[in-house]
Amino acid sequence: MNPVPSKTAGAVAPFEMLQGLVAAEMAEVNALIRARMASEHAPRIPAISAHLIEAGGKRLRPILTLAAAKLCGYGGTDHVRLAAVVEFIHTATLLHDDVVDGSEQRRGRKAANILWDNPSSVLVGDYLFARAFQLMVECGSLRVLDILSNASAVIAEGEVLQLTTAGDLTTDLPRYAQVIRGKTAALFAAATEVGGVIAGVEEPKVAALRAYGDGLGMAFQLADDVLDYGGTAADLGKNTGDDFREGKVTMPVILAAERGDAEALAFWKRVIVKRDQREGDLAEAQARMRETGALADTLAEARAHGAAAVAALGDFPEGEMRRALTEIAVFVTDRVS
Repeated sequence: MNPVPSKTAGAVAPFEMLQGLVAAEMAEVNALIRARMASEHAPRIPAISAHLIEAGGKRLRPILTLAAAKLCGYGGTDHVRLAAVVEFIHTATLLHDDVVDGSEQRRGRKAANILWDNPSSVLVGDYLFARAFQLMVECGSLRVLDILSNASAVIAEGEVLQLTTAGDLTTDLPRYAQVIRGKTAALFAAATEVGGVIAGVEEPKVAALRAYGDGLGMAFQLADDVLDYGGTAADLGKNTGDDFREGKVTMPVILAAERGDAEALAFWKRVIVKRDQREGDLAEAQARMRETGALADTLAEARAHGAAAVAALGDFPEGEMRRALTEIAVFVTDRVS
């Protein structure tokens, strides 16, 4: 097993490397997305879809589907359809999330629910889910349908679980891991797993691709949790401190509350449970997280998941694709520091 690289060479190089390896296929994915988000009778559907899909997101999840298939030597075309499926599912969940969270910004733009309205965002999200299932069926694989439909259910479950943990300081780390494995890692894992399935590789390699996606997704979300208290809007595609303002109980909050004294616990109850937030409270939350090591330990956990993702690639052939996937697993946490 190769060691995990300590640092990536440049802030955008790892993603550009992976993007370049699937550029031709990704152009086909983008064309398919534009074609399938069209609606003859409801022009608001493509307008809202395009607002989010074409807002400059990196499209990491569909790129992972293409990369996983190519890593396995796949030579067909179903990976293009499945990459579009993954992007539609992801976009649908973002539209729904922004309504639930009352978010005002997404990918550096006003959120769709702000520019249009909540009902439109929810219904367009539903439309994209429906389009995703149409594309899945076109691939003709019951196993692929099972994987992606199950992922869709797990994502929804994770989002509901996150709602129930919001403002609940009794949430522990295993419970929180269940939340982020559902709402984030499930789609990463499915995106890479289906690449192996359509390529027809042996089951241990399919399982390894799923493990890679799971590790990458967990690392990605935990790194975002840290960035929410120390990043910038450009890093996140949303406003810094959104999780704090929404009363989300993330790993940094859990650790800081557990490790603090009575005064600290009273602070966290006021700002997270009661949502009584005042000027300067975000800065105080950041300071308490640094003092207790909550941010550092969350980042360490993210890096452990990234390392697990890299280890899962151990039985795949050396080459540009494996190296690019390895570098991405390191980059998702290195972007924090």
